[in-house]
Amino acid sequence: MKVLQRLCSRVLLALSGMSFALSPLYAADLVDNFDLASTSDLAGTIDMRALANASATGLTAAITQNGNGNEATLTQQGIASRAVIAQQGSDQQAAILQQGSDLTAIITQAGYANNADITQSGSTNVALITQYGAYNNASIEQSGTGQQANVTQYGSHQSVTVSQY
Repeated sequence: MKVLQRLCSRVLLALSGMSFALSPLYAADLVDNFDLASTSDLAGTIDMRALANASATGLTAAITQNGNGNEATLTQQGIASRAVIAQQGSDQQAAILQQGSDLTAIITQAGYANNADITQSGSTNVALITQYGAYNNASIEQSGTGQQANVTQYGSHQSVTVSQY
């Protein structure tokens, strides 16, 4: 577990980004929506214009997975925002949705069948979810400016929801 924490810390140090809210979306909507392609998005040619645009706006994102059956979805709009999802174990789900500027979101999961989602809009919001164990659920929703939330769960069958407006 310490290896996963160090990895997340290193990835976060390399990140920076930001976004502006357009319409209300929720990170939980990105998971299990059954409209995701069954083939890899990487099968085609990489659009270098899209990569240049992401770099110009300062959006940074990283997903690291080790195990089986893990799912992660990360969506960013805006500029200067950072997002990290790190999963170790099996059958875990994580989703981050950022719309605004200077947002930070990190989800770290180790274990089995944990579920986490972070939805952020506005500016300078920070959300962290860390889960160790099995069958834990955590959700953070933030809108506005300067919100901070940190959820840590050890064990199994725990659930928490944080809403900040």
